[in-house]
Amino acid sequence: MSFQSLNLNPAIVQALTASGYTEPTPVQAKAIPDAIAGHDLMCSAPTGTGKTAAFVLPALQRLAIPAKPGRGPRVLVLTPTRELALQVTSAVEKYSKFMSRVRTGTVLGGMPYPKQRKLLESPLDILVATPGRLIDFIDQGRVDFSRLELLVLDEADRMLDMGFIKPVERIAGAMPAGRQTLLFSATLDGNIATLAKRLLKNPKLIECEATKENHDNIEQRLHYVDDGSHKHRILDHLLRDVGLTQAIVFTATKHGADRLAEKLNDGGHTAAALHGNMNQSQRNRTLARMRSGNVRVLVATDVAARGLDVASITHVINYDLPKVAEDYVHRIGRTGRAGNSGIAISFAAPDEGQQLKQIERYTGNQIERHVIAGMEPKVKPRSGAPSGNDRKRFGDPRKSFGGSAGKPRTGSSWGGKSAFGGKSGRPSSRDGGSGFGGNRSRGRG
Repeated sequence: MSFQSLNLNPAIVQALTASGYTEPTPVQAKAIPDAIAGHDLMCSAPTGTGKTAAFVLPALQRLAIPAKPGRGPRVLVLTPTRELALQVTSAVEKYSKFMSRVRTGTVLGGMPYPKQRKLLESPLDILVATPGRLIDFIDQGRVDFSRLELLVLDEADRMLDMGFIKPVERIAGAMPAGRQTLLFSATLDGNIATLAKRLLKNPKLIECEATKENHDNIEQRLHYVDDGSHKHRILDHLLRDVGLTQAIVFTATKHGADRLAEKLNDGGHTAAALHGNMNQSQRNRTLARMRSGNVRVLVATDVAARGLDVASITHVINYDLPKVAEDYVHRIGRTGRAGNSGIAISFAAPDEGQQLKQIERYTGNQIERHVIAGMEPKVKPRSGAPSGNDRKRFGDPRKSFGGSAGKPRTGSSWGGKSAFGGKSGRPSSRDGGSGFGGNRSRGRG
């Protein structure tokens, strides 16, 4: 199947071709025709499957048809986080580059109000927003939804997880009843189904399951660690491997990300932290340094777990295992982008046996255990919570960064691939969170 066969506007197809996309992903092939036909959609698909283009392309197709003049947007895309909002805006700009001018605006937390207020006073076609900041402007009477034709809820499960269910319902209640609504989510369970019943009309259900090949290009490894000192020595060793071009190191907390980035810099690594306590300009600067190659190691909370698309990231390292098994899949998906291969390495401390078991049960695969000669663990994790004596013996790995940053040793378990081409720690702000760029393979937006 080609994008031409989806009956998209020729200008949209031209932009897709210029971006190197020729074949729609499964979720795009299923969602785009129904969305263009005007149906409400409930769409479930794993991360990295092209959900952004699956709603951006129908939105642009709708804009190719003239509408009544006015100031308010014709399309509203709600996202849970600032970074994801910027990703969607970038996708709109990329796919509309050959169309008559598409006026797009972004309203999100962490940015000055006056500039966004002026934006809402100008004519708009597509508005991309985070719920918290949009509610602020609705309260001020600054948002005109009289022309609104299409509402898109992107990463709806994440929005609900971050406590945005009431704001989303309030925003939807301010829109024309005859609008079309598209809901995209990694899952359609629990509160998502309840929300959909309230906001969607006779929706078409689209479900695209994850396939094994999604991570066939990512080699997954596990290292048992005894404590924070042992963990840091292994991390230092791994980061000195010449096959590592750029890496994301995931930590459980924002404070932990700052401390680890500082320690890595002291040890001679070029590292920077990224987390929800940073304002948008700080995040943008850090990401720009990452993309330019001036940062080799990005130490991040789950703010970076969804959507960050940097093809040169060859390694993802779970310094702290995620508390939610699904987040493991989102994290490791930051490597192996754009057809490249990648390595995902996880550390498991003595008190993380249950988390490890949940991750392996969720993915259906056992992560291959690796040992570095001279850095062998003394203890393997057990299932269940550790006793008080265990905590005293092993300590909290998130609080212990002791020990020296050892030099690389021989006998590493890094055989095989050595070079490659190319819910904890949640932000405290209303619109902090995760997600950055889109996947560039097979039209993944």
